[in-house]
Amino acid sequence: MRSDFDPERRAISVAAALALLGFPTITLSGCGGGGGYGGGPTGPNPTPAPTPGSGDVQGSISSNHGHSVFITAAQLQAGGAVLLTLTGNNTHTHTLDLSAAEVVQVRDRQRVSKETSSAEAHNHMVTFN
Repeated sequence: MRSDFDPERRAISVAAALALLGFPTITLSGCGGGGGYGGGPTGPNPTPAPTPGSGDVQGSISSNHGHSVFITAAQLQAGGAVLLTLTGNNTHTHTLDLSAAEVVQVRDRQRVSKETSSAEAHNHMVTFN
């Protein structure tokens, strides 16, 4: 057996394969330890979610499990393209690339929705405004 075997990762892979084959999957979780998306942090010292400042715009994240993301007031004022990192109490991160036009739309309070990068076999849809 390999020393880097992770039974939790295997369970996710099996669930994904069953879902692709059309089999229903059931996830049971209990109280206490355990990591993953529903439990507590599994890695050492995850990055805490920052608190938005005055004038910052926070994104709404689909299927969220502890991430947060926002565009700072300075980024909105500059109106240029940005590469945002979803942070929070997770052992993984996602990035979100917004064009200058999309940043201006957010600044002008127009709705912008965009998909994040993939991490740990999933991604999220982030909506501003």
